Amino acid sequence: MAESPTLDTGLVDRPIVAAVDGSKISYQAVMWAAVDAQLRQCPLHIVTSNAIATGYGLGSTLGEPELEWLREDGRRVLAEASAAARDVVPGATIPVTTESTFELPIPALIARSRVARMVVVGNRGRGAIGRAVMGSVSTALTRHAHCPVAVVHGNAHTDPVSARRPVVVGVDGSPTSMRAVETAFEEASWRKVPLVAVHAWSDTSGYDLPVRGWDDLRESQDILLAENLAGFGERYPDVAVERIVVCDRPVQSLLEYADEAQLLVVGSHGRGGFASMLLGSTSTAVSHAAECPVIVVREP
Repeated sequence: MAESPTLDTGLVDRPIVAAVDGSKISYQAVMWAAVDAQLRQCPLHIVTSNAIATGYGLGSTLGEPELEWLREDGRRVLAEASAAARDVVPGATIPVTTESTFELPIPALIARSRVARMVVVGNRGRGAIGRAVMGSVSTALTRHAHCPVAVVHGNAHTDPVSARRPVVVGVDGSPTSMRAVETAFEEASWRKVPLVAVHAWSDTSGYDLPVRGWDDLRESQDILLAENLAGFGERYPDVAVERIVVCDRPVQSLLEYADEAQLLVVGSHGRGGFASMLLGSTSTAVSHAAECPVIVVREP
């Protein structure tokens, strides 16, 4: 793995950008990003922010010794993150670049998402002296990034057992959902695992009365789901697909199937054939609650 200090926006192949703040979860995010970059054979760019949100600007509040301490700490974090990436993908040939910035994390990552294939962050965590609270960062990115965002939790699921688990995708027929389906097929194909496509018809709780005529409705929704997946199945014939149609809340259904998955993919927002399938709130909920990594796919 070769390393250079800054992001090359002229790269022919867009990089995966991984944010790191010194927390254990952010290193897990880097490890997941390294594995995904190796699968995609694309560059990996690791970014850390040295900024402190004071409201007065760094120049007016910190002296040169404090600034140099922050720079040195940023170099330490990047060195540890690079080592984690090398360890999880030994012998990888993908280029790895690193960057330490004094930009605040959220605007810095949103700006870099314009030239990234994907941005990868931990779902929570805190770097040195509280300079980057990753929970707020992940929420902001899933709403405002210009590319897909992967949110990694306490376990990056890069171990051999997890690597055999399927990829799960939420499907509601909206344009953003269809982009998520495409991403999920790609990930399943690269990882050589099955894909589980979940369509949740209702967002009511399981304690409500059963839907009248649900058997017939399930059949029609399964046909619709099959139609949504048909074109992708032809493009990815190596991916075995299991279709799941349930009368339940999308969040609850996706989390249930994600428990046995190595990756969950959802659209950032959207609406299916029924008003109850609102992926905006779904993507936010599952990105925080799922145990496995979650990719939130946005419209470009």
